[in-house]
Amino acid sequence: MTKIFSIVVFFISVIFLGCFFLWPIWQMLQGGFTNTDGRFTLGFFRLAFENPIYIQGLWNAIVFATASTILALLIAMPLAYFADRYDFFGKKFFTSVVLLPLILPPFVGAIGVQQIFGTHGSLNAGLIHFGWMDPGHPYDWLSHYKFLGMILLNALGLFPVLYLNLVAVLANLDPALEEAAGNLGCRGLRRFYKITLPLMGPGVFAGCTVAFIWSFTELGIPLIFDYNRILPVQIFFGLKDIGNNPFPYALVSVMLMFSIVFYVLGKGILGRRNFSMMAKATHVSSSRKIPLWKQGFCILLFTVVILAALLPHIAVVIRSFASDWYGTVLPHLWTGRNYQIALGHPLTVPAIQNSLIYSGCATLLTLLLGISVAFVVVRTKLPGRHILDTLTMLPLAVPGLVMAFGYLSMSQKGRAFAFLNPVENPTILLIIAYAVRKLPFMVRSAVAGLQQTSYTYEEAAQSLGCPPLKASLRITLPLIMANLMAGGLLVFSQTMLEVSDSIILAQKQQFYPITKAIYELMHMLADGPYLACALGVWTMLFLGITIIGFSSLLGKNLGSIFRA
Repeated sequence: MTKIFSIVVFFISVIFLGCFFLWPIWQMLQGGFTNTDGRFTLGFFRLAFENPIYIQGLWNAIVFATASTILALLIAMPLAYFADRYDFFGKKFFTSVVLLPLILPPFVGAIGVQQIFGTHGSLNAGLIHFGWMDPGHPYDWLSHYKFLGMILLNALGLFPVLYLNLVAVLANLDPALEEAAGNLGCRGLRRFYKITLPLMGPGVFAGCTVAFIWSFTELGIPLIFDYNRILPVQIFFGLKDIGNNPFPYALVSVMLMFSIVFYVLGKGILGRRNFSMMAKATHVSSSRKIPLWKQGFCILLFTVVILAALLPHIAVVIRSFASDWYGTVLPHLWTGRNYQIALGHPLTVPAIQNSLIYSGCATLLTLLLGISVAFVVVRTKLPGRHILDTLTMLPLAVPGLVMAFGYLSMSQKGRAFAFLNPVENPTILLIIAYAVRKLPFMVRSAVAGLQQTSYTYEEAAQSLGCPPLKASLRITLPLIMANLMAGGLLVFSQTMLEVSDSIILAQKQQFYPITKAIYELMHMLADGPYLACALGVWTMLFLGITIIGFSSLLGKNLGSIFRA
């Protein structure tokens, strides 16, 4: 029965990803491997590696992704460790608020960054006020130190992804192993590096894989900083070129190739050692009370990270209450009119409703596919399961713009998927697009949970007459619930803020999601950006309540879900 189920899941997953991932990519890739006569050629692919501009863009993307991932891991690791192991004042509050960087809508995030660090932004206004800067020559922070600023901003927005994975991993660790090491004299940092960190390997790999590939294909932050010497931006502007330049299509294949290579190398280094936890039924990791000075250190660490990560959010909130804000630290005139207009605008209320429908359905679809794929990858010896694992990760390696144009191309009249044409109704195609793009988050979370959950529990249930599938649902599923909740939370928040698919596929106003509505408001004259900020704040408020609620539920049940 298990083998039949695995085979069915394998073929359904491959067919689904073949139709809604590989096929739209092929619609875009063929432009880079077809010459003017319509024949296959590798010439454009080869020339892409010979062009110094593209080589620099590729190298910058690799450095940007590596540095961002390392910095995000350095931020997330101590936060996750302290949150799991120690009790300190305000812990529940801090562990919920630390996830809020996930909720910033991309376009209004750009407004927030420019409002603070722009030439006439709050930072320069404050420096001029104290006489530390010449008013006639304000410093352009977004032009100087661009690359370092991009890395810092990306890491501060990305660390909650790693934090979620690391918290779930630490909750899965068997404390008996650390206790045994402590009894043998291995304590403190030595025990962390010798015992705890190796046991966290699968979870660290899961988070770092997502963070690295996400950073490698990041488009929004380089556009905010107007940094064009990086691969995703080169692809973005190339695909917008009306001259039908074949090189951007070749660059898409370059990005795919390198993403696969990085994933395989990462899996070989971090993912090859898996440890199953044997004692979840009798040993539950519990946090312990610490002295006041250590509590103060934990509070300070959480506060500094949260404030740094939420600076763009704070600027967006302030601007949403402003009637004008230019060249001053804070606005001179405050108003609540922006919220009234934003909620009364014909774009906003339907957009909120549409996003809830799209994101909710996409999250359920990724949950179903993610658990099924993870079960095949971890719990079976089915040939080709590693190919399926890699295939489910590839959506992170493809820029959203490429996927969106691919969906648009494959659904045109006369094509096999013309019945999904977004011109008529993009609902089904948007749900599928969101699910495909965010499926890796759910798969990696579920895989990490299964790798750390011993199969002996299922074997014991089966030996007592429980069917294999029922044993997985009744025994294993509750044990990996923390991972599934973390993955589901991430999928929902990110689909609510999806940009590329929303802008390109939602072509009628009645089907606009929130990001498309914000995009349209930003391009309105006069009060448009202020209304966009107001709608962005409503979006952040809703997602913030959702994330804090999920985080509270997750924290409350992290220990109890591992009890038999």
